[in-house]
Amino acid sequence: MISSLAQWLLVYFFAFATLLSPLNLAAQDVKALTLEQALLAADSPHPDLQIAQAERELALADQSATGARRDLSVSFEGRLQQAQSSLPDAKFSADNSVRLLARKNLYDFGRSSSAEGAASAVVDARDLQLIDVRDQRRLDIMARYFDVLITDMQYVSDNEYMTVWYLTFDRARERFEQKLVSKVEVAELEARFQDLRVKRNETQNRQRLTRALLADAMNQPGKLVSELADPALDGNNRALPDYEELLKLIERNPKLKANQQLLEASRQRLEAVRADKNPSLDLELEASDYANRKLSGRDELRAGVVLSWPLYQGNRVSSQLAREQAQFQKLQAETEKYRRGLMSAVLAAWSEVEQLQKTERNAAKVQADYRDLALERSRALYEMELRTTLGETMATTADAKLRQRSVEYKLALALAKLDALLGQALPAPVKK
Repeated sequence: MISSLAQWLLVYFFAFATLLSPLNLAAQDVKALTLEQALLAADSPHPDLQIAQAERELALADQSATGARRDLSVSFEGRLQQAQSSLPDAKFSADNSVRLLARKNLYDFGRSSSAEGAASAVVDARDLQLIDVRDQRRLDIMARYFDVLITDMQYVSDNEYMTVWYLTFDRARERFEQKLVSKVEVAELEARFQDLRVKRNETQNRQRLTRALLADAMNQPGKLVSELADPALDGNNRALPDYEELLKLIERNPKLKANQQLLEASRQRLEAVRADKNPSLDLELEASDYANRKLSGRDELRAGVVLSWPLYQGNRVSSQLAREQAQFQKLQAETEKYRRGLMSAVLAAWSEVEQLQKTERNAAKVQADYRDLALERSRALYEMELRTTLGETMATTADAKLRQRSVEYKLALALAKLDALLGQALPAPVKK
């Protein structure tokens, strides 16, 4: 029996040695990556974040352009023309001139103020959307980080099961040579071993894939991390308010607030289009110089206030108004649709947290405790040479640990999603 125990220990030693470098990753990774460090990458120039930042820059440019509509404008004008006076027998003569014209709008009866309000609301919306994108980036990094940890633990479990069935198959071959078991029994055990070997190798391949997805989420494509630290996730123990209490907080959702700002921008644009029918009051200053002018009038300096009142603009205003009204109705419907979806998303996240905290967590703990006790019993029986299934008990124990940690990862992610939905700051992970 001593030699059998040594065989088990040797096989498990090589199994875990394989796990330490299953992906043949870069050897320079000395320290394990922590969740805190991974989440810092949420602010790196990821394409999603760059798109949101570009949208904000566009909104700021539009706001600046809108605010400049009433700025002072200065223009130069040169004229080559012939003119005829109203005197009898007057002939056409040269009336060339150069002019410097300055114009400043004094009041446009709501056009500019409404347009500037719309542009400002769009900027606010883009700021809120940027917050939402950052939150989604952090959630994505968390999910990818946990995927790697789960896959690594799954590899340990699969590797142990494969090892157990390999040893069982190997012993059956020895017994077959001694004509103690049939060839069918040996073939059955080999088939089981090969299936588990395929499963183990598939999990090993997923280890590289999950790390690649994490690298992409961290905006470091191709840089696969070999080792990740398991976070403590102490925030999983916080109390969960009632769903009705959480519903009162959904108005803080950044995307909902962004939609409301876009709705306000559309309303302001409607007011700006309506104001196109209003008059406009401008201040004009003009300096002129005339060359070869034979006419009597010479207004070299001129200043005045000009009132412009549009009397007829065709269908331009009415068509723009119809378009903005349709856009307003669309945004209104989209905002209401998102609010309803948000209520459902909050309920789903709340229910998931409730289920994980009050049911699945306890079930996983009971299962893990039972497997620990079963492992201790198997070790004791093994030492007393009463049974030879210690390996399978170790594999089921690894499965129980995997289940227990998976519940904690799901709970941490569900709580983070709930925070993001309610416009809360995502909690910083606790270093283990």
